[in-house]
Amino acid sequence: MIELGLSVADLAATRFALSPLWEVTASIRVLKSPAEHTLHRRWAKAAGPRLRGRDLRLLFDLVPVPTRGLPAFLAPPPSTSTPDLALELAAMRTTGHDEVRAGLGMIPRTPAIEDFAADLDAGLPRLETAIADYWEAALAPWWPRIRALCERDLLYRSRLLAEGGAKRLFADLHPQIRWDPSGTLRIDNRQWEIAEALGGRGLLLVPTVFGGERIFSVVAQPWTPTVRYPPRGLATLWSGEAPAAPAALDGVLGPTRAALLAALAEPASTTSLAERTGLSAGAVSQQLGLLHRAGLVSRHRTGRLVLYARTLTAEALLEAPESAAP
Repeated sequence: MIELGLSVADLAATRFALSPLWEVTASIRVLKSPAEHTLHRRWAKAAGPRLRGRDLRLLFDLVPVPTRGLPAFLAPPPSTSTPDLALELAAMRTTGHDEVRAGLGMIPRTPAIEDFAADLDAGLPRLETAIADYWEAALAPWWPRIRALCERDLLYRSRLLAEGGAKRLFADLHPQIRWDPSGTLRIDNRQWEIAEALGGRGLLLVPTVFGGERIFSVVAQPWTPTVRYPPRGLATLWSGEAPAAPAALDGVLGPTRAALLAALAEPASTTSLAERTGLSAGAVSQQLGLLHRAGLVSRHRTGRLVLYARTLTAEALLEAPESAAP
C-alpha cells in the first residue's frame, strides 16, 4: 500500500501533464511481454518490425519485465503540461549521477547496464540517442492518436477537479486509488509499502496508454510526486478513424472547416488537429477561430493546453441527413 499525505499546499499544486518519454518506457514493457498487453497487439505487430536492426539493448535492459520498479531518471516527471520528447530528453540528460545510480539500483544488472554505469557522462548521451531512435520507429507514427486520447482525459479530469475538488477527482481516477477525507491518497500496491507526506511538493497526474491497468508512482526525492494512470477510453485507442464530414456540409462551411469539425469527435488541441488533418498549425488555428466565432466550437483551457470541442449546433449539423438527390 502506498499512502500519500496531501496538505492544502499539495492540493493547490496538483496538476496534470502528458509524457512522451514515459510512453517510451511503458511501451517497451508491452513489446517485451505482448501476451500481457493484448489491447496493444495491433500496435506491437506494426512497431516490432520497425525496430529490427537497431541497437536498443541498453534501453530494453533498463526496462525489466516482470517489473517491480523502474528507474525514475528514464522518464523524469515533466515540468510542463504538454512537453515534447526533446524537452523531456533534455531533462533526462541533465539528471544528476547520484539519481541515475539510485535508479539503476532498482533493476537487475546486465553487461549493457554495467557499461552504462561505468561512464555515465558517455552513457547518458548514448541512451538519449537510443530513445530518439526508438521513438521515431515505434511511437512517432502513432503519437497524434495517443496524445489525442490523453488530452481528452486531461480535459475530463480538470472538469472534475473544478466541479468537485480532490474528492471528486480521485474518486473517478482509478479503482486502486482512494481519497481519504483526512487528506491521504491511498494506492493499492502489493509490491511497495510507502507512507509519506508530500510536504508541499504537490502532485503530478499523468495519463499513460501503455501502462496497462497498473498504477505507476514516483514519490522519492528529488522527483515531483507523480501518479501515472490509464486514461478514459483506452479500449478505443486503436479503433477506426473519425468519420468524414457529410459532403453537403463541405459546400456550406468549406472542406477545411468541415473536416476540422469531423475530426473533433472528441476534444483536441490545435497541434493534434494539425497532425490529424495534415494542415499547418497556423491554418488550423485560423479556421478554429472562425468556427468559434460562428458558435460551432468551444474552447477549454487545461493548464497551458487549450482543447477545442464541437458545440451542440455543430453536432446537429454533422448529424443532419444528406438531402436526397434530385
